[in-house]
Amino acid sequence: MKDKLNIFFKLQSQVYRIVLFLLSVSLIVYLIPKKGKFQYDFKEGKPWKYETLISPFDFLIQKSESEINFEKLLISKNAIKYFTKDSNVSDSIISLVNVKFNDSFPNLSQQAQQAKEIINNIYNPGLVNNSIEIEMDSIFLVSKIDKIKIKYDQLNKTNDYKIDSIIYNSLEDSIQFHAFLKDILIPDVIYDEKTTNNSLNEQLSQISYSKGSVSNGVRIISRGEIVDADKLGILISLKMKFESQLWSKSNFNWITLGYSIIVLITLFFLLLFLKKNRNSIYLNNTKITFVFIIILIFISITLTVFKYQPDYIYVVPLCSIPLLLRAFFDSRLGLFVHVLTLLILGFIVPNNFEFLFLHTIAGIVTILTPSDLYQRANLFISVSIITSVYILSYFSISIITNGDINYIDLNIPLLFIFNGLATLFVHPLIYIFEKIFGLVSDVSLLELTNTNSKLLKDLSEKAPGTFYHSLAVSNLAEAVATQISANVMLVRVGALYHDIGKMNNPNYFIENQLNSFNPHNDLEPLKSAKIIKDHISNGIEIAKKSRLPDRVIDFIRTHHGTSMIRFFYDKAIKSKADSNEFDFRYSGPKPFSKETAIVMMADSIEAASKSIKEPNIRLIEKFVDKIINTQIEDNQFENCNITLKELNLTKKILKEKLNNIYHLRVEYPD
Repeated sequence: MKDKLNIFFKLQSQVYRIVLFLLSVSLIVYLIPKKGKFQYDFKEGKPWKYETLISPFDFLIQKSESEINFEKLLISKNAIKYFTKDSNVSDSIISLVNVKFNDSFPNLSQQAQQAKEIINNIYNPGLVNNSIEIEMDSIFLVSKIDKIKIKYDQLNKTNDYKIDSIIYNSLEDSIQFHAFLKDILIPDVIYDEKTTNNSLNEQLSQISYSKGSVSNGVRIISRGEIVDADKLGILISLKMKFESQLWSKSNFNWITLGYSIIVLITLFFLLLFLKKNRNSIYLNNTKITFVFIIILIFISITLTVFKYQPDYIYVVPLCSIPLLLRAFFDSRLGLFVHVLTLLILGFIVPNNFEFLFLHTIAGIVTILTPSDLYQRANLFISVSIITSVYILSYFSISIITNGDINYIDLNIPLLFIFNGLATLFVHPLIYIFEKIFGLVSDVSLLELTNTNSKLLKDLSEKAPGTFYHSLAVSNLAEAVATQISANVMLVRVGALYHDIGKMNNPNYFIENQLNSFNPHNDLEPLKSAKIIKDHISNGIEIAKKSRLPDRVIDFIRTHHGTSMIRFFYDKAIKSKADSNEFDFRYSGPKPFSKETAIVMMADSIEAASKSIKEPNIRLIEKFVDKIINTQIEDNQFENCNITLKELNLTKKILKEKLNNIYHLRVEYPD
């Protein structure tokens, strides 16, 4: 039954990985713009780096957007405005004058006639509101009878000095009527915005979007020739024609198939890498999901920026990929995933060589920058170095391509600066992913090193000897980890918590025995061995209840590996009791990382060093060599990636630390 369950869970995990893989491929292909990719990259002012390009078909040379906009601007500026003239306005004004003179001034018939003549002069050709500003000289004046083209200046304007001069010069003996005439004047010419806009739109619709043509077989550009404005327009037109010809249902399906194969192969390589080199991640559904989610997030962001603002594509902080993966796993995986992501994007973005080179170099530099991001200064240092490398690399490529520093686009370095600022957001991202996926980073490990935490305070109160033993082990292990390039913070935390299981039966462990009484004296060797072994399972249980990360619990599981509890095994043999070797071995597993191996060695050395009665340098050297060599001969390190050179360096460091603890000096001969 147990075997069947194991097979079921393995099959279920395998199916999940397959579904995750296919779903990721589908999402990426869905996000990729489905259009044929023009095989040449080019920029204005730069030399043509390919073979001589011959036109493969006839095509029109399209005007650039700036040319079209300029042409539209000229048409809008020169478009004639339409005005409508209402002839009834002048008639109504004359009627008002007749009423005024007949009622109030019946004896001033001559002035009344002069007033009518003034009104006819003002409204011929028309009176317009002077608040309307017209740049054109000519306008169309539309009335019920006809449509005429006149100069705008021919119209009279309200509140204009010309109106005043007409009134005052004609009625100079009748000043009392001046104000009256000015008050009753209203415009009879009105701006016709609707007709004007319709006319403008008709002219704009007649704009030609092409400015010539290129025939099949005509040479377009030769190798080394500079892409000037004219050549640029031809190349852009060729690219548009090429991509439009590919845009059909059948071609769309083939393009989709091509992208699917590319993405499938790339992500398949990721699975192979994880299976071969990071099997613990490959078998862990949560961790492998996190890796694929990181890829999907940054590909989505890049493609979204490329779709809406392609000029800002360098703002996307792709170097956050190795930073995030290094925070939870290691630098090698971070760089590998970073490069695979770039390979997928390289088929889509313009100037793919420049894009791949810049981001690859920056990714390599990223994994070489300080890895302990829990120190805030290191993140700023890393981002500063990455941004500097981006800018320097871009300047180098531009100089090589253009042959002159004057052609460098200074807006690109500004984008790299914004890229660096966006990369600083990696810190909150680490926290978010920790909470979502239950992972642990160095930032969380730093919090666990606080000896005032509840779990470590309980350990110091219930098993004070074990607590100080753990502190000593953490100091030894940290010194070793620093020298052999292991995860120092992880080693320190693992060492602090590796013996928390001793809290359940503290008096059965010698470091907690305050007097000469030893409870093991009254127990059989097998029973004593079981109590000693149980501190592993008890520690795992306590750690899970306290929600310690799995990476920390691994140290509890492995810090004794499958080693022998030698003291009680020898005691069982001497007493001729049950002495099955298996019963006196820890259940394991053996250390499976460099970090867990370090804690195993530091734990054994620190615990055994307490038995040295008269320590000296030679004795300590033999003592350290014996313990670690015994562990090597017992195959305790066969599952971890620690080398023989690192083991020898570990011995050397542990010897130096013990000599410092015992304040030993080299003994010189008399």
